[in-house]
Amino acid sequence: MDIKINNLTAADKEIIQQLAQWLTELWPNAWPHLDVALQEVQASLGVDRISRVAVDDRGTVLGWIGAIEQYDGNVWELHPLVVKAGFRRQGIGRSLVNDLEAEVRKRGAITLWVGTDDEENQTTLSNVNLYPNIGEHIAKIRNLRCHPYEFYQKVGFAIVGVMPDANGLGKPDIFMAKRLR
Repeated sequence: MDIKINNLTAADKEIIQQLAQWLTELWPNAWPHLDVALQEVQASLGVDRISRVAVDDRGTVLGWIGAIEQYDGNVWELHPLVVKAGFRRQGIGRSLVNDLEAEVRKRGAITLWVGTDDEENQTTLSNVNLYPNIGEHIAKIRNLRCHPYEFYQKVGFAIVGVMPDANGLGKPDIFMAKRLR
Protein backbone atom coordinates (compact mmCIF):
# COMPACT_ATOMS: atom_id res chain seq x y z
CA MET A 1 0.00 0.00 0.00
CA ASP A 2 1.31 3.42 -0.96
CA ILE A 3 0.77 6.15 1.57
CA LYS A 4 1.44 9.85 1.41
CA ILE A 5 1.96 12.01 4.47
CA ASN A 6 0.81 15.60 4.14
CA ASN A 7 0.19 18.64 6.31
CA LEU A 8 -3.29 18.87 7.78
CA THR A 9 -4.76 22.29 7.00
CA ALA A 10 -7.88 24.20 8.00
CA ALA A 11 -9.25 23.51 4.50
CA ASP A 12 -9.35 19.76 5.29
CA LYS A 13 -12.76 20.04 6.98
CA GLU A 14 -13.88 16.43 6.41
CA ILE A 15 -10.57 15.05 7.63
CA ILE A 16 -10.71 17.27 10.73
CA GLN A 17 -14.18 15.87 11.54
CA GLN A 18 -12.94 12.32 11.04
CA LEU A 19 -9.91 12.84 13.28
CA ALA A 20 -12.08 14.35 16.01
CA GLN A 21 -14.33 11.31 15.84
CA TRP A 22 -11.28 9.04 16.21
CA LEU A 23 -10.25 10.92 19.36
CA THR A 24 -13.66 10.47 20.99
CA GLU A 25 -13.68 6.76 20.14
CA LEU A 26 -10.13 5.96 21.23
CA TRP A 27 -9.79 8.24 24.26
CA PRO A 28 -13.27 8.98 25.60
CA ASN A 29 -11.87 10.08 28.97
CA ALA A 30 -9.74 12.78 27.34
CA TRP A 31 -12.22 13.78 24.63
CA PRO A 32 -15.72 12.82 25.80
CA HIS A 33 -17.54 15.01 23.25
CA LEU A 34 -17.03 15.75 19.58
CA ASP A 35 -16.81 19.51 20.16
CA VAL A 36 -13.89 19.07 22.59
CA ALA A 37 -12.17 16.73 20.14
CA LEU A 38 -12.69 19.22 17.30
CA GLN A 39 -10.99 21.90 19.40
CA GLU A 40 -8.04 19.54 19.89
CA VAL A 41 -7.69 18.88 16.16
CA GLN A 42 -8.03 22.57 15.32
CA ALA A 43 -5.42 23.45 17.96
CA SER A 44 -3.01 21.15 16.11
CA LEU A 45 -3.04 23.67 13.25
CA GLY A 46 -1.39 26.39 15.37
CA VAL A 47 1.84 28.12 14.39
CA ASP A 48 3.83 26.30 17.09
CA ARG A 49 2.49 22.95 15.92
CA ILE A 50 2.95 20.33 13.25
CA SER A 51 -0.03 18.29 12.11
CA ARG A 52 0.39 15.55 9.49
CA VAL A 53 -1.98 12.95 8.05
CA ALA A 54 -1.26 9.70 6.24
CA VAL A 55 -3.55 8.93 3.31
CA ASP A 56 -3.60 6.05 0.87
CA ASP A 57 -3.77 6.36 -2.92
CA ARG A 58 -7.60 6.52 -2.73
CA GLY A 59 -7.46 9.42 -0.28
CA THR A 60 -8.51 7.37 2.76
CA VAL A 61 -7.09 8.83 5.96
CA LEU A 62 -5.05 6.13 7.70
CA GLY A 63 -3.32 8.04 10.48
CA TRP A 64 -2.57 11.34 12.13
CA ILE A 65 0.43 12.65 14.04
CA GLY A 66 1.19 16.01 15.54
CA ALA A 67 3.83 17.84 17.53
CA ILE A 68 4.00 20.85 19.81
CA GLU A 69 7.07 23.10 19.97
CA GLN A 70 8.63 23.47 23.42
CA TYR A 71 11.84 24.85 24.94
CA ASP A 72 12.41 27.39 22.14
CA GLY A 73 12.21 24.64 19.52
CA ASN A 74 14.92 22.44 21.01
CA VAL A 75 12.26 19.97 22.13
CA TRP A 76 9.00 18.95 20.49
CA GLU A 77 6.23 16.93 22.09
CA LEU A 78 4.72 14.23 19.89
CA HIS A 79 0.95 14.72 20.32
CA PRO A 80 -1.08 12.88 19.16
CA LEU A 81 -0.43 9.69 17.21
CA VAL A 82 -3.37 7.67 15.99
CA VAL A 83 -3.75 5.04 13.28
CA LYS A 84 -7.14 4.04 11.92
CA ALA A 85 -8.56 0.76 13.21
CA GLY A 86 -7.95 -2.01 10.70
CA PHE A 87 -4.68 -0.45 9.55
CA ARG A 88 -2.61 -0.82 12.70
CA ARG A 89 0.56 -2.93 12.81
CA GLN A 90 1.20 -2.27 9.12
CA GLY A 91 3.99 0.31 9.48
CA ILE A 92 1.79 3.41 9.26
CA GLY A 93 2.62 4.55 12.80
CA ARG A 94 6.32 4.04 12.17
CA SER A 95 6.06 6.01 8.90
CA LEU A 96 4.26 8.84 10.67
CA VAL A 97 6.90 8.99 13.43
CA ASN A 98 9.74 8.96 10.88
CA ASP A 99 8.05 11.74 8.93
CA LEU A 100 7.49 13.81 12.06
CA GLU A 101 11.12 13.40 13.09
CA ALA A 102 12.18 14.81 9.72
CA GLU A 103 9.77 17.73 10.11
CA VAL A 104 10.96 18.71 13.60
CA ARG A 105 14.61 18.29 12.59
CA LYS A 106 14.01 20.89 9.83
CA ARG A 107 12.90 23.23 12.61
CA GLY A 108 16.05 22.63 14.68
CA ALA A 109 14.76 20.07 17.17
CA ILE A 110 17.22 18.15 19.30
CA THR A 111 14.71 16.00 21.17
CA LEU A 112 11.28 14.54 20.46
CA TRP A 113 9.29 13.34 23.47
CA VAL A 114 5.93 11.73 24.13
CA GLY A 115 3.81 11.12 27.20
CA THR A 116 2.08 7.76 26.96
CA ASP A 117 -0.54 7.37 29.67
CA ASP A 118 -1.31 4.13 31.44
CA GLU A 119 -4.93 4.63 32.47
CA GLU A 120 -6.02 1.07 31.66
CA ASN A 121 -3.63 -1.00 33.81
CA GLN A 122 -1.57 -1.99 30.79
CA THR A 123 1.86 -1.95 32.46
CA THR A 124 3.42 -2.85 35.77
CA LEU A 125 3.64 0.89 36.52
CA SER A 126 -0.12 1.15 37.04
CA ASN A 127 -2.03 0.49 40.24
CA VAL A 128 1.10 0.64 42.40
CA ASN A 129 2.67 3.32 44.57
CA LEU A 130 5.70 4.29 42.48
CA TYR A 131 7.20 6.32 45.34
CA PRO A 132 9.93 6.28 46.57
CA ASN A 133 11.61 3.95 44.03
CA ILE A 134 10.41 5.32 40.71
CA GLY A 135 13.65 4.41 38.92
CA GLU A 136 13.43 0.81 40.08
CA HIS A 137 9.85 0.53 38.84
CA ILE A 138 10.85 1.98 35.46
CA ALA A 139 13.78 -0.44 35.16
CA LYS A 140 11.45 -3.39 35.77
CA ILE A 141 8.53 -2.25 33.60
CA ARG A 142 6.59 -4.98 31.83
CA ASN A 143 3.88 -4.66 29.25
CA LEU A 144 0.77 -6.46 30.47
CA ARG A 145 -1.73 -5.58 27.76
CA CYS A 146 -0.43 -3.97 24.55
CA HIS A 147 0.62 -0.60 25.98
CA PRO A 148 2.18 1.57 23.25
CA TYR A 149 5.43 2.20 25.15
CA GLU A 150 6.93 -0.83 23.36
CA PHE A 151 6.05 0.67 19.97
CA TYR A 152 7.89 3.85 20.93
CA GLN A 153 10.90 1.81 22.07
CA LYS A 154 10.94 0.08 18.67
CA VAL A 155 11.17 3.45 16.93
CA GLY A 156 14.04 4.60 19.14
CA PHE A 157 12.44 6.25 22.17
CA ALA A 158 13.61 5.54 25.72
CA ILE A 159 11.68 5.89 28.95
CA VAL A 160 13.06 9.01 30.61
CA GLY A 161 10.63 9.31 33.50
CA VAL A 162 7.19 8.74 34.91
CA MET A 163 4.65 11.09 36.45
CA PRO A 164 2.94 8.92 39.06
CA ASP A 165 -0.80 9.39 39.44
CA ALA A 166 -0.96 11.84 36.51
CA ASN A 167 -4.35 10.51 35.47
CA GLY A 168 -5.61 9.56 38.93
CA LEU A 169 -4.40 7.27 41.67
CA GLY A 170 -2.26 4.50 40.17
CA LYS A 171 -2.55 5.88 36.63
CA PRO A 172 0.86 7.21 35.55
CA ASP A 173 2.04 9.04 32.47
CA ILE A 174 5.15 7.42 31.03
CA PHE A 175 7.58 9.96 29.55
CA MET A 176 9.64 8.81 26.58
CA ALA A 177 12.13 10.75 24.49
CA LYS A 178 14.49 10.40 21.57
CA ARG A 179 17.53 12.48 20.62
CA LEU A 180 17.33 13.51 16.97
CA ARG A 181 20.92 14.66 16.36
